[in-house]
Amino acid sequence: MNKKNILSLFKGVSINDWQDWRWQLKNRFTKIESTNIFSAENLPHTKKTNRVTDIYPMAVTPYYLSLIKKSTGNDPVRIQCIPDLLEITFSQQYPDDPLNEHSYMAVPKLIHRYADRCLILVTEQCAVHCRHCNRKRFWTKSNGGNFKTRLSGFIRYLEKSPQIREVIISGGDPLIYDDEKLESILASIKAIKHVEVLRIGSRIPVVMPMRITKNLCQMLKRYRPLWFNTQFNSPAEITPDAARACNMLQETGIPVSNQSVLLKGINDSPGVMRRLLYGLQKISVRPYYLFHCEPVKGCGHFRVNIESGLKMMEFIRQECSGLALPQYVADLPGESGKIPLFGLSPKTKNELKKNQYFFDNFT
Repeated sequence: MNKKNILSLFKGVSINDWQDWRWQLKNRFTKIESTNIFSAENLPHTKKTNRVTDIYPMAVTPYYLSLIKKSTGNDPVRIQCIPDLLEITFSQQYPDDPLNEHSYMAVPKLIHRYADRCLILVTEQCAVHCRHCNRKRFWTKSNGGNFKTRLSGFIRYLEKSPQIREVIISGGDPLIYDDEKLESILASIKAIKHVEVLRIGSRIPVVMPMRITKNLCQMLKRYRPLWFNTQFNSPAEITPDAARACNMLQETGIPVSNQSVLLKGINDSPGVMRRLLYGLQKISVRPYYLFHCEPVKGCGHFRVNIESGLKMMEFIRQECSGLALPQYVADLPGESGKIPLFGLSPKTKNELKKNQYFFDNFT
């Protein structure tokens, strides 16, 4: 697929419409047949896949759909956004909420796992439903309750919690809100004196980069120190549009970091991972975390075993610049949080021995 092909599916649509994030959000594809990326002979398979969308709905922006190069096989964008029967036939024993986030909700949609920081879910909605999402349990639910009521609950709790110095604004994706509503969230939190740092978690630069506008950046600038974490999982996602969006945030003085997820068939080979990391470095986005895919119901087919992940990271450490290295971690339930995953190959251990850097208690 490409931009021209997708635009042909709409009547009277111009390139200016394409660059309007509201148009992108309004015209998301929610049925596989409507994407027109499958040939007629493959449509029977798409009808089977519609069983998946009854449980885990589909939503893909025209922009993100345009990044798909192959309608079948291992296209990394296709795998991330087009429903797959494996979502309802594989690993059904996994929990919906493997991090047990619900038990840490001090008030509705505020997760307080660590003493000095908390995460708020300002919406359940996203621009794209990523098929590997660890919160896909929320997809069938509308935004719970009134927005002002939810925000008031957050603020009351934060005001009573002087130990919280950092607030992570997540969802869903907070950037599906317009500038005015997003600013109401930021301003309300920033007014609390003991909150020192704000962080936004969003895939918008990857899946709908036209949302990053000059007006948005000027508004965000008022609430620094503000950190922005996004999620590029494939080199195919690092497009000129995505790079431009990240650059606009950076020029505003907002650092952009990346939190990839290790995904089978998408980025679990050393070559692909190296291209992803160097691609991020090239656009000045810091590779921050590489998450081991969590055991989430509906996502098990994306998981790579830890041994394979460690072998890949051993290669990456030897081949890539330190500036491009993320920390490979597993996020565990409870206060243990993100556990670094690292191991040394027999070859590396032998090198340590030869160079007398081996300790007796090292195994």
